[in-house]
Amino acid sequence: MRVAILAAGEGVRLRPLTEHRPKHAIPVAGRPIIHHLIEAFRQNGVRRFTVVVGYLREVIESYLLDGGNLGVKIDYVHQREAKGTADAAAQLQDRIDEPRFILCYGDIYISLTAAARVVKAFDEESVQAALAVVKAKDQERYGLVTVEDGYVKGIVEKPRRPPSNSFANAGMYIFERSIFKGIKSTSRSPRGEFELTGSIAKLLESGIRIKSITINQEDWIDIGRPWDLLEANERALQTLRSSISGDVESGAVLIGPVIVRPGVRILSGTRIEGPVYIGEESVVGPNCYIRKYTSIGKNVRVGNGCEIKNCIVMDHTKIPHQSYLGDSIIGERCNLGAGTMTGNLRLDGKSVRMKIRNKTVDSGRRKLGAIVGDGVSTGVNVNLMPGVKIGSGTLIGPGITVYGDLKSNLKILVRQRAVIKKVMPDRIPGGRELGRDGIGRVQKEVPEPLA
Repeated sequence: MRVAILAAGEGVRLRPLTEHRPKHAIPVAGRPIIHHLIEAFRQNGVRRFTVVVGYLREVIESYLLDGGNLGVKIDYVHQREAKGTADAAAQLQDRIDEPRFILCYGDIYISLTAAARVVKAFDEESVQAALAVVKAKDQERYGLVTVEDGYVKGIVEKPRRPPSNSFANAGMYIFERSIFKGIKSTSRSPRGEFELTGSIAKLLESGIRIKSITINQEDWIDIGRPWDLLEANERALQTLRSSISGDVESGAVLIGPVIVRPGVRILSGTRIEGPVYIGEESVVGPNCYIRKYTSIGKNVRVGNGCEIKNCIVMDHTKIPHQSYLGDSIIGERCNLGAGTMTGNLRLDGKSVRMKIRNKTVDSGRRKLGAIVGDGVSTGVNVNLMPGVKIGSGTLIGPGITVYGDLKSNLKILVRQRAVIKKVMPDRIPGGRELGRDGIGRVQKEVPEPLA
């Protein structure tokens, strides 16, 4: 049995997090998305995988290697130009030598149960083709499938007006090699891409019966927007058991499932409420509060008096002291100055909105903080308002409140003008008059700007 994974796309809607990595390599619960997908199938008996790579392929290949570190065998196929999912699948034709195979999109998070349902369907030799479906929120975001008596009757990619009784395409398929003939005859979609849904329509037209595999909504997440990563992180953390391999000082308190990897130091006065993941060589504390559904990467420094809640913090980032991060994602090698705060709740209590590809989208989340790219630095007392995105490499000077998105590689400073004026003698509460040489000493106006 072989599982082929399509992981060639960039993930534009996840920028700035995909500026230096493909979306499939974004970490949740300490592991890239694609690792979780492979692990779900591995635990259901699959040992052979082929990954279609493209955008920043070296990031995925350098992590997965040949699969030996994951207990599987992995090889790669390169899609040189992003032309859509059907074109990505077409690259597999010369690599797949089995009569049937499983095909998955690489940007989904699935449970062991979801993978088990697909594998079980594959084991039924009478199944020529199958497609996993799910009743999802925001159905219009997906390719939609109509099902009758357990078989697919029709499929259309992201229609403007989805039928009320339709299922979302869950991005997992079982195919015979005949799918490659359908792919070759697939024409461009209205979006200008060669899409796998078009190839499936060709199979239906040829009379091939496609079985539907129903996946429960709680067993599947399509990771297409930044807040989907937070949901996937939460679900993945819920599957983990406590494991303490680092050093926990006296006076630190760990409650619930907490994974502390080798080389980690948890300093005195720190309170961690799981599920929480802390990666290798990271240091947390003293006097920190790490709340549930937080994933901290490798070699991260969380200093005195910080609070982090429901966040993904990537490798080599520094959060030295007195900062609050809530419902946010922080990229690699960021350096957040003292007092950096992420607002995660609107004053009016409405759900937070975020710009995705120049369109304002309702996240549906009452609490959502900032999405911060790699290599971002903030000065002291910086505030990031709910739903803002900060591009990679941007530097934000001290005392700034950020209300809108910032592009990558910018330097933002606010210069203040000090105005010092003469203060007339006044009386203090005790009634004693201030003299000329007292606290109210006259000073001349100095209007020069301060850096």
